Amino acid sequence: MSKSGTCYLVGAGPGDLGLVTLRAKECIEFADVLVYDALSSPALLGWTKAGCEKIYVGKRAKDHAVPQDQINDIIVEKTKAGKNVVRLKGGDPMIFGRGGEEAAELAAAGVAFEIVPGISSAIAGPAYAGIPVTHRDHNTQLTIFTGHEDPTKGFSSVDYAQLAKAPGTKVFLMGVARLREITRSFIEHGADPKTPIALTRWATTGSQSTIEGTLTDIADIADRVNFTSPAVAVIGNVVKERKKINWFEKRPLFGKRIVVTRTREQAGELSKALGDLGADVIELPTIRIEGPEDRLGFAEMVTHAHEYDWLVFTSPNGVERFFDAFFATFGDARSLGNPRIAAIGNGTAQKIREYRFAVDLIPERFVAEGLIDAFKKEDIENLTMLWVKAAETRDVIGEGLVALGAIVDECIAYRTVAETEDPTGARARLETEGADLITFTSSSTVDHFFALGIDWPEDCAAGSIGPITSETLRSKGLKPAFEASKHDIPGLTAAIVQYFKRKG
Repeated sequence: MSKSGTCYLVGAGPGDLGLVTLRAKECIEFADVLVYDALSSPALLGWTKAGCEKIYVGKRAKDHAVPQDQINDIIVEKTKAGKNVVRLKGGDPMIFGRGGEEAAELAAAGVAFEIVPGISSAIAGPAYAGIPVTHRDHNTQLTIFTGHEDPTKGFSSVDYAQLAKAPGTKVFLMGVARLREITRSFIEHGADPKTPIALTRWATTGSQSTIEGTLTDIADIADRVNFTSPAVAVIGNVVKERKKINWFEKRPLFGKRIVVTRTREQAGELSKALGDLGADVIELPTIRIEGPEDRLGFAEMVTHAHEYDWLVFTSPNGVERFFDAFFATFGDARSLGNPRIAAIGNGTAQKIREYRFAVDLIPERFVAEGLIDAFKKEDIENLTMLWVKAAETRDVIGEGLVALGAIVDECIAYRTVAETEDPTGARARLETEGADLITFTSSSTVDHFFALGIDWPEDCAAGSIGPITSETLRSKGLKPAFEASKHDIPGLTAAIVQYFKRKG
């Protein structure tokens, strides 16, 4: 009989990846089975190891993909089968998350389990809206209650008479659908109708939005703007502090939905930069990187790299593939000999430095033509060069170096192919919600995006990292709204900020 595993009831936090605990990340990374709901950030799925079984049991108000009793059965069964199971729940699993019920089922089944607390939206949501739930000038008490109770009970266990009289801040979750009923109950039991209230939906994410009002008018305001769940509500004078300390919603890209089409492995740098500026980022990788068709030939060229005068790298992908292959053969970095190293762009150069090698030449313009211009200032006649490249790369570098008298060998390190997986539902989100901007970091991301057959969203712009990518966009009949003057991720990020600044 197989040895029982362990089930981890993990809080996924309120949505911002930066608010996920280190323990939660560790659990996701070693999970054999991930059971996740609809409030977990989709990016968390990218932390799973290869072969992890992912089971979606999405739970939202009135829309449960899998009933709770079946979720209990799943986590017990998988744990009994000897798996490390992570039950990933939005916020904190023990704050109106039914984590206590699931823990009881695991305990009754006699299997090992661990509870990993998370940051609850009850606290994080107001903080990201600029509302402190406690404040010396306003309150010394905090009450948290749920606006959504077990419908099978037949009665409400929320004592609105007590809540209306209680001093301090009141926070409630899952109450948008009953907002009018809840605020009316407060007023009927003696609460001041002018008491401030604020609701924040999709708190801590780029989709965050907040409305303010009083107990009297907030339900009308919510109806007028079609304010929907999931949201956290704050009742009390602390709401007045929002005028002074509303920080998150003032970021330069707040409210802008931006699509990142880079590979899943590379998307993080751009996504984080945009997310830190307040953007609502949709990661829709259109390409993925695979090894070269001639793997043996690639490995052989890497082992002979020490024989060349120059190594030329044109992308971080090429650098990573090259050095991974190199260190799989050699245990000593000195085995590379003493070739000089050239790189297009700061991103490629930084990746080389991560392997503790210096870069001797970086062109002023981060394009193939810029590299050739830089080499024109060097004496490379009759020097040997190993050009580490993708299978689909333009011949500009090879032809340009040969024209300068160099002896060039092409080392094909990887291929760019279409990304066929969409575990986070990014495509459906783009098609239903649209976007303000779609970013492209290479010609291949352009080609593969259009191969998806997605209709271009209404009033959506295209952003390009450089001239070659822009040229490819134009060949598809789409004029880029802007082109980064510095052809790397920081340059593209800066161009995005300037574009929206110009638009106002």
